[in-house]
Amino acid sequence: MTATCTNLDKPGFVCVKMDMGEEKEVVSLGTLSKKMDDFAKARDWEKYHSPRNLLLAMVGEVGELSEIFQWRGEVERGLPDWKEEDKVHLGEELSDVLLYLVRLSDVCGVDLGKAALRKLELNAIKYPAPKQTDHCVGEHSSDNTKLTEDN
Repeated sequence: MTATCTNLDKPGFVCVKMDMGEEKEVVSLGTLSKKMDDFAKARDWEKYHSPRNLLLAMVGEVGELSEIFQWRGEVERGLPDWKEEDKVHLGEELSDVLLYLVRLSDVCGVDLGKAALRKLELNAIKYPAPKQTDHCVGEHSSDNTKLTEDN
């Protein structure tokens, strides 16, 4: 579902135009960081938000996220067979992981958005996409033949 956000007036949201001209509401990492900082300050929790404590809390949340998938086997993209309440629970656990990650990066002084973009660039160099004009025969070819030294 794509939201129309031509006259977006929600604080912390930005409107992004997608490939097909659709508009989508997007929350920035900066907004999440500010909200997490405000949340911690309002509760006087900053003294507990050391990098180590935040990392361990995030790992705990990753464990809770893992439990959701633990006995389901492989699941289809979009989770078409899941109950709505299971999808809501998944969203909550994913959010917990994201919020701790954003808070951890903020406390460590790492610009997570810039770091993620840099990492994508490094991955593109390390794992280049195959060229469209290559006509290689091998395990990725359409007939699934593997090349061997005997060929």
